[in-house]
Amino acid sequence: MGFPISITRSIPSQRLRDLSIFGGLALWLVYTRVYWALHASHIAFPPCPFYYVTGHPCPFCGGTRSFAYMWEGDISDAVRLYPLGPALFVGTILGTGGLAAGLVTGRTWSQQLTSRHWRLLVTFGVSALLIGWALKVFVLGN
Repeated sequence: MGFPISITRSIPSQRLRDLSIFGGLALWLVYTRVYWALHASHIAFPPCPFYYVTGHPCPFCGGTRSFAYMWEGDISDAVRLYPLGPALFVGTILGTGGLAAGLVTGRTWSQQLTSRHWRLLVTFGVSALLIGWALKVFVLGN
């Protein structure tokens, strides 16, 4: 039993949604690609406020630097900084490419997930995030 996904001709609201998601992902990829230059120039986004308040990394700490290392092909440092980073990097590249192809061809992805599928998806995502955070804090020591 798979997830029902169909490829359909897009309507204006779906195209706007796809364009917005594509723009956000593309900007994130560009930012992480030039992150080290921005960081050296002191014009990168500010550090995590959660870290400054608690002294511990949040579940997302290290994500930007992980992507920046992935651009350099340094998978070991990317995993050390954010265990989910390489998988999210590849997913972001594939998602951006898929959205770009859909925008060019006028097609969109339309998922028709049941409430059970959504619960499984959210449970998997939250579990992966918490396991990655636990690895980062307790095993990798970041």
